[in-house]
Formats: sequence, structure tokens, C-alpha cells
Amino acid sequence: MPIHTETPSRLIDARIEELADWRGDMLARLRAIIRGADPEIVEEWKWRGVPVWSHGGIVCTGESYKAAVKMTFAKGAKLEDPAGLFNSSLEGNTRRAIDFHEGDEIDEKALKALVRAAVALNTSRTG
Repeated sequence: MPIHTETPSRLIDARIEELADWRGDMLARLRAIIRGADPEIVEEWKWRGVPVWSHGGIVCTGESYKAAVKMTFAKGAKLEDPAGLFNSSLEGNTRRAIDFHEGDEIDEKALKALVRAAVALNTSRTG
């Protein structure tokens, strides 16, 4: 089947399988947390191969690199992060990211709260 007919969800499935190491497992776990935090989240595939989750605008992306899976929140600088999850892209005015490395634990409760806060911001009048 030509790639342009694939749904974004299938393309994300394929990326997870393609990674075939801890990064695929991490991306799959992050995806499950995102979808668990917001059942209305929409999966998209942008910029020639980046998984994107949106609700009222981009919530976050899930990029895979050699040493990390980066979860970038489009409006992360406007989000409260009481658990201190953000550990990357901290210098910008808009985005914030979380780099996950092999063996990292995920604070699922805090990450779900961050996703929900991003959705709330996107769907608010001030977002």
C-alpha cells in the first residue's frame, strides 16, 4: 500500500516497529499515556515523519533520536510543570521538551497531568 494512503495512526505504529529497540518501546509507552490522558486526542503525521498529537492545536510531538525519544510540547513554556518533567528545550519562549533515555522511568501520573494541561490550554480562549 502506498505510504500516502496510510493513516497517521498506522504510520506511528510503523515507526514504533521500525525503531525495534528501547526507543520503539518508549514511544509506544508515551503514546499510550498520551491517549490515556485524553481519549479525544488526534494522531497526526507531520514534517515527513514526526508523530504529533493534537487537540485544539498541537499538544506534543514524539521524535526519536539515536540516544533519546523527545516529547516536545508546543506550548510547554505556558504550562505548569510541578513534577519538573521538562528537561530539554528550556531556553525558548514557547516550546518545552522531555528527553527520555534508555532505562528512564516515566512518571505516568505527572505526564498525564501535563498532557491534560496542554489540552486545556489549547482549548481555552487564552491558549
